[in-house]
Amino acid sequence: MGGISIEYGYVKCKTALSKTMLPGLDYSLNPYVGCGHGCIYCYAKATLRDEVKALKWGRFVLVKRSLIEVLAKEVLRKPRGVVGLSTVTDPYQPIEEEVKLSRRCLEILIRRGFNVSIQTKSKLVLRDLDLIKSGNFDVGLTVTTMDDYLASRIEPNASKPSERAETLRRLSEEGVETWLFLGPIIPELTDSEESIREVVEVAYETKSDLIVDKLNLRRWVLDGMKPFLDEYKPGLVEKLPIMLKPNSQYLRMLHDRVKRICDAYGLKYSLFNFTQ
Repeated sequence: MGGISIEYGYVKCKTALSKTMLPGLDYSLNPYVGCGHGCIYCYAKATLRDEVKALKWGRFVLVKRSLIEVLAKEVLRKPRGVVGLSTVTDPYQPIEEEVKLSRRCLEILIRRGFNVSIQTKSKLVLRDLDLIKSGNFDVGLTVTTMDDYLASRIEPNASKPSERAETLRRLSEEGVETWLFLGPIIPELTDSEESIREVVEVAYETKSDLIVDKLNLRRWVLDGMKPFLDEYKPGLVEKLPIMLKPNSQYLRMLHDRVKRICDAYGLKYSLFNFTQ
Protein backbone atom coordinates (compact mmCIF):
# COMPACT_ATOMS: atom_id res chain seq x y z
CA MET A 1 0.00 0.00 0.00
CA GLY A 2 1.04 3.57 -0.57
CA GLY A 3 2.49 5.95 1.93
CA ILE A 4 0.14 8.95 1.77
CA SER A 5 -1.33 9.96 5.11
CA ILE A 6 -5.07 10.52 5.45
CA GLU A 7 -6.90 12.99 7.69
CA TYR A 8 -10.15 11.62 9.13
CA GLY A 9 -13.19 13.43 10.47
CA TYR A 10 -16.99 13.45 10.50
CA VAL A 11 -19.72 15.25 8.59
CA LYS A 12 -23.46 15.37 9.19
CA CYS A 13 -25.50 13.17 6.85
CA LYS A 14 -28.44 15.04 5.31
CA THR A 15 -29.48 12.52 2.65
CA ALA A 16 -28.52 8.88 2.18
CA LEU A 17 -30.19 7.99 -1.13
CA SER A 18 -29.66 10.67 -3.78
CA LYS A 19 -31.30 10.54 -7.20
CA THR A 20 -28.77 9.96 -9.96
CA MET A 21 -28.74 10.11 -13.76
CA LEU A 22 -26.02 7.47 -14.06
CA PRO A 23 -27.02 4.64 -16.41
CA GLY A 24 -28.74 1.71 -14.69
CA LEU A 25 -28.96 3.44 -11.32
CA ASP A 26 -31.86 5.11 -9.52
CA TYR A 27 -29.95 6.26 -6.45
CA SER A 28 -26.40 6.89 -5.32
CA LEU A 29 -25.28 6.13 -1.78
CA ASN A 30 -21.91 7.50 -0.66
CA PRO A 31 -21.01 6.61 2.95
CA TYR A 32 -17.97 8.90 2.94
CA VAL A 33 -16.90 12.32 1.68
CA GLY A 34 -13.45 12.02 0.18
CA CYS A 35 -11.53 8.81 -0.42
CA GLY A 36 -8.45 7.24 1.14
CA HIS A 37 -7.30 5.47 -2.02
CA GLY A 38 -5.58 8.65 -3.20
CA CYS A 39 -6.00 8.08 -6.96
CA ILE A 40 -4.31 11.00 -8.68
CA TYR A 41 -6.77 11.09 -11.62
CA CYS A 42 -10.01 11.06 -9.60
CA TYR A 43 -12.58 13.51 -10.94
CA ALA A 44 -14.97 13.12 -7.99
CA LYS A 45 -13.24 16.19 -6.51
CA ALA A 46 -15.10 18.23 -9.15
CA THR A 47 -18.31 17.60 -7.20
CA LEU A 48 -16.99 19.83 -4.41
CA ARG A 49 -17.46 23.58 -4.28
CA ASP A 50 -14.48 24.08 -2.00
CA GLU A 51 -11.20 24.42 -3.92
CA VAL A 52 -9.09 23.86 -0.80
CA LYS A 53 -10.85 20.55 -0.14
CA ALA A 54 -10.74 19.62 -3.83
CA LEU A 55 -6.98 20.05 -3.98
CA LYS A 56 -6.65 17.91 -0.83
CA TRP A 57 -8.78 15.14 -2.38
CA GLY A 58 -7.27 11.75 -1.68
CA ARG A 59 -5.77 12.94 1.60
CA PHE A 60 -8.92 13.33 3.70
CA VAL A 61 -12.01 11.26 4.50
CA LEU A 62 -15.14 12.41 6.31
CA VAL A 63 -17.36 9.69 7.75
CA LYS A 64 -21.05 10.50 7.42
CA ARG A 65 -22.41 10.68 10.92
CA SER A 66 -25.97 9.28 11.38
CA LEU A 67 -25.98 7.80 7.85
CA ILE A 68 -27.48 4.54 9.08
CA GLU A 69 -30.36 6.29 10.84
CA VAL A 70 -31.09 8.49 7.82
CA LEU A 71 -30.99 5.53 5.42
CA ALA A 72 -33.28 3.45 7.65
CA LYS A 73 -35.91 6.18 7.39
CA GLU A 74 -35.47 6.86 3.67
CA VAL A 75 -35.92 3.23 2.57
CA LEU A 76 -39.38 3.29 4.16
CA ARG A 77 -40.64 6.16 2.01
CA LYS A 78 -38.60 6.11 -1.21
CA PRO A 79 -39.57 3.80 -4.10
CA ARG A 80 -37.44 0.67 -4.46
CA GLY A 81 -34.78 0.91 -7.12
CA VAL A 82 -31.13 0.25 -7.93
CA VAL A 83 -28.63 1.86 -5.56
CA GLY A 84 -25.09 2.65 -6.71
CA LEU A 85 -22.62 2.07 -3.88
CA SER A 86 -20.71 4.33 -4.42
CA THR A 87 -20.50 7.01 -7.12
CA VAL A 88 -18.09 9.65 -5.75
CA THR A 89 -16.14 7.67 -3.14
CA ASP A 90 -15.02 4.07 -2.71
CA PRO A 91 -17.34 2.15 -0.37
CA TYR A 92 -14.52 -0.25 0.57
CA GLN A 93 -11.67 2.19 1.12
CA PRO A 94 -9.43 1.43 4.15
CA ILE A 95 -11.61 3.17 6.79
CA GLU A 96 -14.51 0.84 5.93
CA GLU A 97 -12.67 -2.08 7.50
CA GLU A 98 -13.02 -0.32 10.84
CA VAL A 99 -16.36 1.53 10.72
CA LYS A 100 -18.33 -0.90 8.49
CA LEU A 101 -20.68 1.80 7.16
CA SER A 102 -21.04 0.17 3.74
CA ARG A 103 -21.85 -3.21 5.26
CA ARG A 104 -24.49 -1.72 7.55
CA CYS A 105 -26.05 0.10 4.60
CA LEU A 106 -26.20 -3.15 2.62
CA GLU A 107 -28.01 -4.85 5.48
CA ILE A 108 -30.72 -2.17 5.43
CA LEU A 109 -31.06 -2.18 1.64
CA ILE A 110 -31.40 -5.97 1.54
CA ARG A 111 -34.16 -5.94 4.15
CA ARG A 112 -36.17 -3.41 2.12
CA GLY A 113 -35.67 -5.16 -1.23
CA PHE A 114 -33.43 -2.62 -2.95
CA ASN A 115 -31.04 -3.80 -5.69
CA VAL A 116 -27.43 -2.70 -5.31
CA SER A 117 -24.60 -2.10 -7.78
CA ILE A 118 -21.22 -1.92 -6.03
CA GLN A 119 -18.10 -0.37 -7.53
CA THR A 120 -14.75 -0.54 -5.76
CA LYS A 121 -10.98 -0.93 -6.08
CA SER A 122 -10.69 -3.01 -2.94
CA LYS A 123 -10.53 -6.70 -2.10
CA LEU A 124 -12.34 -5.77 1.13
CA VAL A 125 -15.62 -6.20 -0.75
CA LEU A 126 -15.17 -9.96 -0.26
CA ARG A 127 -15.77 -9.46 3.45
CA ASP A 128 -19.43 -8.83 2.57
CA LEU A 129 -19.82 -11.79 0.23
CA ASP A 130 -22.46 -13.25 2.56
CA LEU A 131 -24.66 -10.18 2.06
CA ILE A 132 -23.89 -9.83 -1.63
CA LYS A 133 -24.98 -13.41 -2.32
CA SER A 134 -28.18 -12.96 -0.34
CA GLY A 135 -29.35 -9.88 -2.24
CA ASN A 136 -29.87 -8.81 -5.84
CA PHE A 137 -26.40 -7.33 -6.32
CA ASP A 138 -23.79 -6.84 -8.99
CA VAL A 139 -20.18 -5.93 -8.23
CA GLY A 140 -17.69 -4.04 -10.38
CA LEU A 141 -13.96 -3.74 -9.81
CA THR A 142 -12.09 -0.81 -11.32
CA VAL A 143 -8.79 -1.84 -12.92
CA THR A 144 -6.73 0.80 -14.70
CA THR A 145 -3.58 -1.27 -15.18
CA MET A 146 -2.22 -4.68 -14.19
CA ASP A 147 1.19 -3.11 -13.50
CA ASP A 148 1.51 -3.20 -9.69
CA TYR A 149 4.27 -0.57 -9.63
CA LEU A 150 2.41 1.94 -11.79
CA ALA A 151 -0.78 1.33 -9.81
CA SER A 152 1.10 2.01 -6.58
CA ARG A 153 2.00 5.45 -7.93
CA ILE A 154 -1.38 6.48 -9.34
CA GLU A 155 -3.69 4.61 -6.90
CA PRO A 156 -1.43 4.43 -3.83
CA ASN A 157 -3.83 3.08 -1.20
CA ALA A 158 -6.04 0.84 -3.35
CA SER A 159 -5.68 -2.95 -3.50
CA LYS A 160 -3.07 -4.21 -5.94
CA PRO A 161 -4.38 -4.91 -9.47
CA SER A 162 -3.62 -8.62 -8.99
CA GLU A 163 -5.77 -8.59 -5.84
CA ARG A 164 -8.62 -6.89 -7.68
CA ALA A 165 -8.43 -9.49 -10.44
CA GLU A 166 -8.54 -12.27 -7.85
CA THR A 167 -11.52 -10.58 -6.17
CA LEU A 168 -13.40 -10.60 -9.46
CA ARG A 169 -12.57 -14.29 -9.93
CA ARG A 170 -13.84 -15.15 -6.47
CA LEU A 171 -17.06 -13.20 -6.89
CA SER A 172 -17.70 -14.74 -10.29
CA GLU A 173 -17.05 -18.25 -8.97
CA GLU A 174 -19.62 -17.58 -6.23
CA GLY A 175 -22.25 -16.77 -8.84
CA VAL A 176 -22.21 -13.00 -8.38
CA GLU A 177 -22.84 -10.85 -11.46
CA THR A 178 -19.54 -9.05 -12.06
CA TRP A 179 -18.20 -6.29 -14.24
CA LEU A 180 -14.83 -4.69 -14.79
CA PHE A 181 -14.40 -0.94 -15.17
CA LEU A 182 -11.32 -0.30 -17.31
CA GLY A 183 -10.69 3.33 -16.64
CA PRO A 184 -9.63 5.88 -16.82
CA ILE A 185 -7.31 4.96 -19.66
CA ILE A 186 -4.52 7.52 -19.29
CA PRO A 187 -2.71 8.55 -22.49
CA GLU A 188 0.92 7.37 -22.66
CA LEU A 189 0.54 5.64 -19.29
CA THR A 190 -2.08 2.89 -19.52
CA ASP A 191 -3.17 3.07 -23.17
CA SER A 192 -0.71 0.65 -24.78
CA GLU A 193 -1.88 -2.47 -26.57
CA GLU A 194 -0.29 -4.63 -23.87
CA SER A 195 -1.74 -2.67 -20.95
CA ILE A 196 -5.28 -2.76 -22.29
CA ARG A 197 -5.03 -6.40 -23.31
CA GLU A 198 -3.94 -7.49 -19.81
CA VAL A 199 -7.02 -5.86 -18.27
CA VAL A 200 -9.40 -7.13 -20.97
CA GLU A 201 -8.05 -10.63 -20.32
CA VAL A 202 -9.17 -10.36 -16.67
CA ALA A 203 -12.70 -9.45 -17.78
CA TYR A 204 -12.72 -12.38 -20.21
CA GLU A 205 -11.41 -14.90 -17.67
CA THR A 206 -13.87 -13.81 -14.97
CA LYS A 207 -16.86 -13.62 -17.34
CA SER A 208 -17.28 -9.99 -16.35
CA ASP A 209 -18.99 -7.30 -18.39
CA LEU A 210 -16.51 -4.64 -19.51
CA ILE A 211 -16.99 -0.88 -19.28
CA VAL A 212 -14.27 1.35 -20.73
CA ASP A 213 -13.67 4.95 -19.69
CA LYS A 214 -11.27 7.63 -20.90
CA LEU A 215 -9.54 10.11 -18.63
CA ASN A 216 -11.98 12.83 -17.60
CA LEU A 217 -10.35 16.25 -17.25
CA ARG A 218 -12.95 17.84 -15.05
CA ARG A 219 -12.05 20.73 -12.76
CA TRP A 220 -8.90 20.25 -10.66
CA VAL A 221 -8.03 16.85 -12.17
CA LEU A 222 -4.86 18.04 -13.90
CA ASP A 223 -3.79 19.77 -10.67
CA GLY A 224 -3.88 16.40 -8.92
CA MET A 225 -1.99 14.62 -11.70
CA LYS A 226 0.67 17.23 -12.44
CA PRO A 227 3.28 16.41 -9.74
CA PHE A 228 3.42 12.75 -10.76
CA LEU A 229 3.22 13.31 -14.53
CA ASP A 230 5.92 16.02 -14.49
CA GLU A 231 8.24 13.42 -12.97
CA TYR A 232 7.05 10.33 -14.85
CA LYS A 233 6.06 11.76 -18.26
CA PRO A 234 7.37 15.32 -18.66
CA GLY A 235 5.29 17.37 -21.09
CA LEU A 236 2.22 15.12 -20.94
CA VAL A 237 0.17 17.50 -18.77
CA GLU A 238 0.23 20.11 -21.52
CA LYS A 239 -0.77 17.60 -24.23
CA LEU A 240 -3.68 15.94 -22.41
CA PRO A 241 -6.39 18.59 -23.05
CA ILE A 242 -5.75 18.38 -26.80
CA MET A 243 -5.57 14.58 -26.89
CA LEU A 244 -8.81 14.23 -24.93
CA LYS A 245 -10.96 16.72 -26.82
CA PRO A 246 -14.27 15.15 -27.97
CA ASN A 247 -13.85 13.20 -31.22
CA SER A 248 -10.10 13.82 -31.27
CA GLN A 249 -7.84 11.69 -33.43
CA TYR A 250 -6.38 10.21 -30.24
CA LEU A 251 -9.78 9.10 -28.90
CA ARG A 252 -10.69 7.54 -32.25
CA MET A 253 -7.39 5.66 -32.20
CA LEU A 254 -7.99 4.56 -28.60
CA HIS A 255 -11.48 3.30 -29.38
CA ASP A 256 -10.16 1.36 -32.39
CA ARG A 257 -7.52 -0.23 -30.14
CA VAL A 258 -10.06 -1.22 -27.48
CA LYS A 259 -12.42 -2.62 -30.13
CA ARG A 260 -9.69 -4.65 -31.81
CA ILE A 261 -8.55 -6.20 -28.53
CA CYS A 262 -12.08 -6.95 -27.30
CA ASP A 263 -13.05 -8.43 -30.68
CA ALA A 264 -10.05 -10.78 -30.43
CA TYR A 265 -11.52 -12.14 -27.18
CA GLY A 266 -15.10 -12.10 -28.44
CA LEU A 267 -15.84 -9.75 -25.54
CA LYS A 268 -18.61 -7.15 -25.67
CA TYR A 269 -17.89 -3.82 -24.05
CA SER A 270 -19.55 -0.47 -23.48
CA LEU A 271 -17.98 2.98 -23.59
CA PHE A 272 -18.47 5.43 -20.74
CA ASN A 273 -17.76 9.13 -21.18
CA PHE A 274 -15.98 8.81 -24.55
CA THR A 275 -17.97 11.52 -26.29
CA GLN A 276 -17.78 14.19 -23.56
